[in-house]
Parts: sequence; C-alpha cells; structure tokens
Amino acid sequence: MKWSRLFPAVFFLIGLAHPFLLPAGEKVVIGEIEDVLLLPWKIRIPARIDTGAALSSLDARDLRVEGGFAHFKLSQKLGGTPLRLPVIDWLDIRSAEASERRPIVEIDLCIGSRKVRTRVNLNDRSKVRYPLLIGRNTLREHFIVDCLQERCAPPSCEEASSP
Repeated sequence: MKWSRLFPAVFFLIGLAHPFLLPAGEKVVIGEIEDVLLLPWKIRIPARIDTGAALSSLDARDLRVEGGFAHFKLSQKLGGTPLRLPVIDWLDIRSAEASERRPIVEIDLCIGSRKVRTRVNLNDRSKVRYPLLIGRNTLREHFIVDCLQERCAPPSCEEASSP
C-alpha cells in the first residue's frame, strides 16, 4: 500500500481517538447517569447524560418569565427550591402535535471534578425519570462519556466541599 493512501487514514484514526490521547487531567470520564450539583445552591440532582441532545435541559415547575427573568421551582423531590435566573435566549421546539417556546438560562454545575457554566432550557420534565438532561453543549469540552458506567464521577469540584 502506498503511504499517500495510508497517511490520511492514520490521521483520521488519530482524530477519532483524540479525546483518549489527552492527558488524564484534561477530560473527566462520566457515566450515562451522574449526580450533579446545581451551584451555588449545592442542590444534588440526578442527571441523564445524553450525547444525542444538543442542549441541556432542567426541570422547571411553575415556570413564568417576567422582566427578562425566569421564575421557577425545582420539584418537591429536590426540595421545591424557588429559583430566579436571567433569560439569555429562547428555544423553539416544533413537533407534529404542537410548538413550544422554552427559555434558556445559564447555570453553574458541578459534574465530577469540574465546575462548568452551561446553558439549559427550562421545561416541565415531570414525565421523565431524570430532572436534568446534560447535552452536548455541556459535554463538548470537558467530558468523555462511558455509556457502560453510571455514577462513576460524584460531584467533587472545589465548590462542592466549600462551606
């Protein structure tokens, strides 16, 4: 085989393996399900890690938007904590049944040893098992997902242990 044909294939394979070639400290391995802390409130919330979802999503009950702020509560299982966050954008969801407009907010999360600021859309997730869905926008730069694992990276960022 000629090197001119093999050369692009080698670079393609290196590109696929690229996350695994990084030093261990740069990316955190997480499982399909992880417990995450909402910061600064330190509320532990179970999350489904979904590489198929473009944007992360948080369960928001009694959601209303007034004056550019989203006012909502977490579910009673999570303490029913009322939160108020600025709306930074909107997400339009269209399906065969209906269309929906969801507010997008930024929130700090502690996932494993990493604190990340990420965008989440707010909607009622009471009909699904996990109140937080972590999508590609959050995973992209910081994490490697091992779909065979669950709860392998408990929240351990600096903010998780500070008073």
